[in-house]
Amino acid sequence: MHVHELNPKKTLITVIIFVLLIIIGFLTLRTPRFHYQLSLKETTQMLQNNDNAFYPYQLTDVIDNINHKVVLIDIRNKFAFSRGHIPGAENISAYDLTKEKNIKHLEALADKGITVVLYGKDLLQANGPWMWFRQVGFRNVKYLLGGYDYYQKHKKNLAQTENDKSYLPGLPRYNYAKLASRKTQSTVTTTKTKKPVIIRRKKKATVASGGC
Repeated sequence: MHVHELNPKKTLITVIIFVLLIIIGFLTLRTPRFHYQLSLKETTQMLQNNDNAFYPYQLTDVIDNINHKVVLIDIRNKFAFSRGHIPGAENISAYDLTKEKNIKHLEALADKGITVVLYGKDLLQANGPWMWFRQVGFRNVKYLLGGYDYYQKHKKNLAQTENDKSYLPGLPRYNYAKLASRKTQSTVTTTKTKKPVIIRRKKKATVASGGC
């Protein structure tokens, strides 16, 4: 004999509670906050598009408050930001970028037609967050070529860096293939081998026999 046959009221109450929990679960089920609109492959290919990059020489208009359609966001931690940053930049660490209040802030900037430029210590640090924002549909987000390190090194002559490409990752400073193709003349030094010195000991003179 089963338990529910002994106490049908308790069984009914248990079933009702179980059904209510299922209904509450469906009602409180949240839809995903973000929907990926681009694949990782598509986003990676977008890195080759120059329209997604923000060049260091373009910072001059932002710093001088000439270009009001760009907001710089420093994604480094607060300590690094406090030690130095690009003038006028906001600090939202990469860890906090996806928090609800920050997402709403970026959405508000997008609605106003403002371009958001992410930068970190270098270009690679900003690539990941930029790719994520593009995947979830933010079309107003760019990355700063060279990052903060490049800015710090060239901040006194940013306007003259338009033709400088040293901020690109993986750009060799020397043409190693050309250097390797050069024929190097090897000089052969001939040294005369010295003959071993043979020491010949003189034979002792024979002592005269007999004495005085």
